[in-house]
Amino acid sequence: MAPPILKLDDIFLTFGGAPLLAGAGLQVEPGDRICLVGRNGSGKSTLMKIAAGLAEPQSGEVFRHPTATIRYLHQAPDFDGYDTVQAYAEAGLGPGDDPYRITYILQHLGLTGEEDPKRLSGGEARRAALARVMAPEPDILLLDEPTNHLDLPTIEWLEDELARSRSALVLISHDRRFLEKVSTATVWLDRGRSRRLDRGFAHFESWRDEVLEAEELEQHKLGKAIEREEHWLRYGVTARRKRNMRRLGELQDMRARYRGHKGPQGTVQATAADAKESGKLVIEAEKITKSYGDRTIVTPFSIRVHRGDRIGLVGPNGAGKTTLLKLLTGQLEPDSGSVRLGTNLEIATLDQKREELDLDETLAHYLTDGRGETLLVNGEQRHVTGYMKEFLFQPEQARTPIRELSGGERARLMLARILARATNLLILDEPTNDLDIETLDLLQEIVAGFAGTVILVSHDRDFLDRTVTSTIAPANPEAPDGRWIEFAGGYSDMLAQRRGAIEEKRKAEKTEKAKKSDAPAEAAEPQKTRGKLSYKQKFALENLPKEIAKTEAEIAKREAKMHDPDLFSRNPDGFARLAAELEGLRESLTRMEEEWLELEVLREELEG
Repeated sequence: MAPPILKLDDIFLTFGGAPLLAGAGLQVEPGDRICLVGRNGSGKSTLMKIAAGLAEPQSGEVFRHPTATIRYLHQAPDFDGYDTVQAYAEAGLGPGDDPYRITYILQHLGLTGEEDPKRLSGGEARRAALARVMAPEPDILLLDEPTNHLDLPTIEWLEDELARSRSALVLISHDRRFLEKVSTATVWLDRGRSRRLDRGFAHFESWRDEVLEAEELEQHKLGKAIEREEHWLRYGVTARRKRNMRRLGELQDMRARYRGHKGPQGTVQATAADAKESGKLVIEAEKITKSYGDRTIVTPFSIRVHRGDRIGLVGPNGAGKTTLLKLLTGQLEPDSGSVRLGTNLEIATLDQKREELDLDETLAHYLTDGRGETLLVNGEQRHVTGYMKEFLFQPEQARTPIRELSGGERARLMLARILARATNLLILDEPTNDLDIETLDLLQEIVAGFAGTVILVSHDRDFLDRTVTSTIAPANPEAPDGRWIEFAGGYSDMLAQRRGAIEEKRKAEKTEKAKKSDAPAEAAEPQKTRGKLSYKQKFALENLPKEIAKTEAEIAKREAKMHDPDLFSRNPDGFARLAAELEGLRESLTRMEEEWLELEVLREELEG
């Protein structure tokens, strides 16, 4: 086993009251792909900042290899002093780093580098920060919520890029699919302490449940042992005084351990408040369109949404998902076409920007709409502090201003308010942002079991697969042109249907080509004057598909080898050689595909 390049051991940190970190640890070796998981507020980001050298523990040991380079993805990057995104990203390079990496990563993240950092959206700022930390290819890459505000194509590119990276990774994310694809080890931060599983996130939840069950059993055994000792004290035969005092001391120790045991943080317990049933037809849109200047957001699109439907909207940033959502819910007028809303609709909305929140308002005031100490939930008057507990807020937080809450706590607060209101149509725009995995589980159960209708926008593939009954996506995801298609099922179902449609199109094209080649020679005579492919071009057109397939197979072999988490630590030279070969093969594949496409277009033009 390679020696660690980063090690945190027995880390303690307290911000008043109970310790945030109480003996936590983290060890990173070359080639590690670690996901750091835990509830919101468990100290994950704090532990990562300590690892990056941005925070100091009150006690504990911190070791960083003297030659190791570390880069940390800031949640709120500081752009002061930089005129362009390119300048900001280049400032993260070290001596000997390749400046071209900045251009390469910015391009794949949808940025030119010429953007003014002061005018970036939240998503653009996150992309710029990613370029700055990823370009140097550091020894250790610390990524705190790297997928927040990223669209699905960018998340999938990031997965592939991190899989090829030689950097050791420590990741914090709520995106299950992302963690499953990237991680090979899991560190669970719980009640101030850390536990490590040398397997990826896909195995975490079953392991966590086993740990908690064993802990509960141990606590039960301790309780029984205390009962036996107390019985002996009361009724046992008196032995030597010294022995009695020893057993009494042991009993007191057991009692202290039993009373001092801090169980796992509770889970959010909530259901959506019931409303009157809406009409069977919830939304009917007929040939709606929307454009802004020369840019078409929605071309003629029609849909009928029925009671009980759960519809997901997906697509790259800027495709128009939020615009389409507002058109369907009547918040925005279409340029043409019509939208008709059904009867008896009670609508509740969770906005992705959390714009509804007044940061100076207290939690209690927000939940009750300023109507005292109680709120009505499912026709029952509930005290606000009791209701807050169901969403893991403490009673003393009732008078806390919202601005003091973390991003995850704000998301939980908005969820608490929405679920308290009687609703039969839930509109959720990026509801998973900042939620921890346990709260995400609850939201999935609520959405999947909701008696009314749900329309949601999300980049979380796992969440979509577990909740929606149909998915609306751009017809052309690479270059959205306003055309939208509804697919049955979740995100994975949508991808499968797209692949099937592409395969059907290819088959149809092959059939058409075969018909043309079987046509009588005289029918082709008039086209001779158009010219023909040279022998070299014909040869390339026929053989390039074979070469492309062979190159794809070589790429797949090398990618499979590079997925070995121990390869870098075991054979760094071999890892570097594989990475270089892979890059060359990918470039070769791109050239061959472009050449084949040009020849195919030329052939079709010559054949009319």
